[in-house]
This record gives sequence, structure tokens and C-alpha cells, in this order.
Amino acid sequence: MTSEAAHRLVKTNGINMHIAEQGTGPLVLLCHGFPEIWRCWRHQLPALADAGFRAVAPDLRGYGRTDAPEEIESYTILHLVGDLVGLVEALGERRAVVVGHDWGASLAWMAALIRPDIFMAVAAMSVPLRSRGPVAPLSAWRAAGLENFYYFYFQKPGVAEAEFAADVYGAFRRGLYTLSGDAPATMEWSPMLTPGGGFTDKMIDPPSLPAWLTENDIEAAASEFRRTGFRGGLNWYRNIDRNWALTAAFHGLQISQPALFIAGTRDITIAGPGKAALDQLTAAVPGLKRQLLIEGAGHWIGEERPNEVNAALIDFLSEFAPRPR
Repeated sequence: MTSEAAHRLVKTNGINMHIAEQGTGPLVLLCHGFPEIWRCWRHQLPALADAGFRAVAPDLRGYGRTDAPEEIESYTILHLVGDLVGLVEALGERRAVVVGHDWGASLAWMAALIRPDIFMAVAAMSVPLRSRGPVAPLSAWRAAGLENFYYFYFQKPGVAEAEFAADVYGAFRRGLYTLSGDAPATMEWSPMLTPGGGFTDKMIDPPSLPAWLTENDIEAAASEFRRTGFRGGLNWYRNIDRNWALTAAFHGLQISQPALFIAGTRDITIAGPGKAALDQLTAAVPGLKRQLLIEGAGHWIGEERPNEVNAALIDFLSEFAPRPR
């Protein structure tokens, strides 16, 4: 086994970014989602390092020990892709494989789409590539009568921040359980919120934690968000229409690099509108090598099913492994 991950700050795209780094070899960037930090990749870092890769898990812009600019407009998808481009250079590399989960998956897809010269392959977890529509997303959802969709709840600064800050530990405990494959099959959390209600209102507190989750895991995440607050991560959501406008020049592009998609069959992000994106994935990503749906797993796929995820990642990455001399 390799040694534990090393931590340091690097400068990229005008900000200081905290990274956890383990192993040597071809560079693999691991991009977390919301509300997560680098630590959600704690099972993948050593596995990839042992397989001969340089695995780097940053706290992305607005999270953890990475800088969190105040302005909402400093969190566009172009800023976020720029952070990864700068990170590759700061690490002394020219190319990398980009892996992402949740919002990190959306970032990974876009990085691969617009900078194929740098990101030679992409692996995304939970969130399929969503093609750019003809209308800005919030306008489209509003026209469809989906104003209770949680993205709208996240738009006004301070509202969701206050809800989560009131009980950070409880929010993580309920959210990690409710959106996992271990929640009761009869209990399905909906992204459509009760009018006047909050994001976590319908989430349930587990009677006991599933085997993949410990009290220390919850506290490790909660302690970081108590310190930083949730504004940085929520600002990613507040740029969704701005991102739509900024990416008009990339409309119609396809991802031809090698690609992998992994999700749990009980992940809410591949239900509803996400199901359509999943069905269209092969057309949008001609380089797709494999689509792996792990039976019974939920949203936190890399933590819930680390062995299966690690095996799939390492198999996918074998194309980029160092060749024996």
C-alpha cells in the first residue's frame, strides 16, 4: 500500500486551491460534488495510487480549504474549468484524466468537452452529460410549472445557507442516508420541495448508520462546513442560467475521448429528467466505453460501493497506465 495522501495548497486561476495527493504516474483529477470536500474520494485515492496513478482530489472553488470568492459570478462553469486547467499546469503536467461526482461530474464533462487537448479521458459518476437546451434552465423549469424544484430554493443567497447552518451535522446525517441506497425502498425523497419548506424537510434520520458511513465520516464533513458555511457550493447553482449563456459557443460539441459513466440504480439523479439524459448519453458521448449501473446503490456511489467503483475506474484507466519497460 502507498503512504497516506499529502496535503498542500497550489495556485491556480487566481485562487489558492487545497489538494490531497497520493501516488505517482499519469494524473487523475477527482472532482467532488455538493455538499462534499476532497474527503469523499478517501477510498479512491489509495486505490488509484496503488494502481500506478497520481490521484489528486482538490477542494473545489468555494469548498473546504480552497479560496471562496465572494461574488456569485465568480463561480461560472468557465471559472471552474479554468481552475482545473490551471491545476494541471501547477502540478507540472500537460494532460490528465478527469473524474467527477455530482456537480463534479458536470464539471468533468464540461472540462472534457471544451479542453480535449488537456483532458484525455473522463469518468463521471451519478450525473450524465446534459445537452444544452434552447432555453435557459430556470426559465424552462418555470414554464413547465416546476417552481418547487430545489434549484429555485438554492437561488436566493442566505436561505439554504441558514437552513443547513442551523444543524450542520444533522443535515449531513439525514442527507447522506436519505439519498443512499440504504434508505427504505418505500421512502423516496423528491427534488420537488414543499412550498415554503426546506431542502431537508422530508429527509429521514437513520435509526443506525449503514456500514459504509461512520459518525467520524459525518463529523469530518460537518466540521469543514461549520467553518466555511455553504455559500461557496451554493453559488455553483446560482450560475446555472449564466452557464447556459456562456456555453452557447460549445453547443453541439461531442465528447469523443474515452469516457466512463457510473451510477447507482437507486440514485435519484438518473430518475425523472435525468433518465432522458442517461438515454441520450451514447449519442452525446461517442467515446463512451462503459455505462455501469450498480444495483441497489444510491447517490454517494464512491462511498457506498468503493470496491466496485475502484475496480471500474482502474479498468477504465488501464489504457493510460505506464507500460512495462
